[in-house]
Amino acid sequence: MATASQTTITAGGQAGRRSDPERWHRLRLRFAWLVSISLVLWLAAYGFSYYRLDLAGRAASPYHAALRPSGTVGLRLGMLGAVLFLGLFLYPVRKRWPWLNRIGTTRHWLDFHVLLGIVAPLVVTFHSSFKLAGIAGVAYWIMIAVAVSGFVGRYLYAQIPRSLNTAELSLKDMQTEAQRLTAQLQQQAVLAPEELAPLLRLPSREEVERMSIVVALWTIFRLDLARPLLVSRLRRKSLSRFGKLATVGGLLPSNHHELEGVISACRGWSWMSAKMLFLARIHSLFHLWHVVHRPFSYSFAALVLVHIGVVVLLGYF
Repeated sequence: MATASQTTITAGGQAGRRSDPERWHRLRLRFAWLVSISLVLWLAAYGFSYYRLDLAGRAASPYHAALRPSGTVGLRLGMLGAVLFLGLFLYPVRKRWPWLNRIGTTRHWLDFHVLLGIVAPLVVTFHSSFKLAGIAGVAYWIMIAVAVSGFVGRYLYAQIPRSLNTAELSLKDMQTEAQRLTAQLQQQAVLAPEELAPLLRLPSREEVERMSIVVALWTIFRLDLARPLLVSRLRRKSLSRFGKLATVGGLLPSNHHELEGVISACRGWSWMSAKMLFLARIHSLFHLWHVVHRPFSYSFAALVLVHIGVVVLLGYF
């Protein structure tokens, strides 16, 4: 029979799970991704035989009336693409609309902003039936530029350490966390210091200050790309042959709890120290990204309005 304290703990845990906003956000986000991927796969499968034809062959296809840009399906895809892009603009304007700003956190909005930024170009691509000419073609390639720059912006956003409530950590907070991880690494006896050295190796502050913005961005990306490979090398040095197979050559976590604790601390120190080292450059890059991303977004929105206006005037809508 469960004691009163156990009952209280169980009830408290269940209440915590029910009120966990992150859990519901993850569920909503996964559902949105599932719906989006299903739509794209259905369009690809349904229209594959049509999209692979040349223009002359498409006119004779039984799918032409539905899948051409002004067709029954194509027109609705265009409307859906326009709605998705309107949704993209909710993210930058939410700070100016208090009622929107009270819904969710910045990271929650950014997750859906990224989702829309991926799905909207795919929907518009199917709407155009892969025909990219005229104003629509110019708008399409600007849209691709917006999407690509969005990926860069999301990567830069992830480079700025934040707390669970998405508030940016102060330099003092980052230093405190780095010191805690340093102490944890000094107390461990699982891996030798020379084995950890490659993962802990970073450029000096003087080297970072001499880097151009492009070189700094490449260095940040290279460090992030090398980190999981260096971690896998650490695992392979400590695991048996079966352990190496079970972790896919050290790429996946192992059942060696002490080893994983050291690796987690080492990887955390490397990540946090790199962010502190490049923090000023990251802020400069983020500001430069806004200068590039916004004009592309606004010019694309203007061209979409022109495209919609032309479609309405010609009677396709």
